Amino acid sequence: MRRLMLLRHAKTETDAPSGRDQDRRLDDRGHRDAAQMGDWIAHHPPFPNTVLVSPAVRARQTWDIAWDAMKDRVAPPKVELLPELYGADPAQLLETIRTATIPVSPKNPSPKSLMLVGHNPGMHEIALMLMGGGEEAGRKALAHNLPTAGLAVFDFDVKDWGDVAYRRGKLVLFVSPKLLKQA
Repeated sequence: MRRLMLLRHAKTETDAPSGRDQDRRLDDRGHRDAAQMGDWIAHHPPFPNTVLVSPAVRARQTWDIAWDAMKDRVAPPKVELLPELYGADPAQLLETIRTATIPVSPKNPSPKSLMLVGHNPGMHEIALMLMGGGEEAGRKALAHNLPTAGLAVFDFDVKDWGDVAYRRGKLVLFVSPKLLKQA
């Protein structure tokens, strides 16, 4: 069994002072939402063993703030910045999931739980393409959007990440700051 967590970056400023999209930072709501999602993750195991993060400022900030909210309750995961996550389409994301998790050695095995921190539209599109079943309310909510700071959690009944494929994931849950406020 493998668990995949797709976390979209939190809410951002409209424009970066530099004018570059990759430099956009989280706004005040984004800071609060990233911390709230980190706290939620810390209370809902299993936790990610490996986290792959887009190098865009907003994705790095989302992970850093979420990690700060969970670090006292969760073992530190392996974290890697992957340039290919910025602007990735579903095919690129699937390839990243399949190849970025190859065991390096017996001492460094493939993670059981993987988190990607990235961007729409690719994150939302791959979530929809991976979904082969699962929790009905979450499936309906996720069908419309993967909102900022939204988290989609999938289980795959596979032994190796290389076997992850479209329509083979079971949506375990979908959660977002807005859904947490409504609960």
